[in-house]
Amino acid sequence: MEKRLEKSLKIMIVEDDEDILTLYSDYLSKRGYHVIARYTKGNNIQTDLERHSPDIYLINSKLPGNKTGTEVATEILDIYPSAPILFITADYSQPEEIQKNPKLRDKKVDVLLKPVKLMEIEHSILNLVNK
Repeated sequence: MEKRLEKSLKIMIVEDDEDILTLYSDYLSKRGYHVIARYTKGNNIQTDLERHSPDIYLINSKLPGNKTGTEVATEILDIYPSAPILFITADYSQPEEIQKNPKLRDKKVDVLLKPVKLMEIEHSILNLVNK
């Protein structure tokens, strides 16, 4: 059973495809979540981490620019070690790479492989924040 508190979660999304970013954002907003920040690159989120204080991060593992999704996630975890992070990727090798990364091991991290159903994203978000 969902708690009312979970519906007020603040979510930051980092996704390189603008259409998918809009899809995730619109779906989660309509479900009652607060999408507080959206990015298509991982280069410039550092300055917004403290300002927005997200409850969970949705990150595409492959991002354009100078940083990968994994690098963005490790930066977030350096600042907020207990931050829940949901990777969404089309790279089928990514779950294994994430498990091998010592900075991501034993953290609140989950990986969903594209194509992903929007309900799966919401389910994973709720599981991660309740860990």
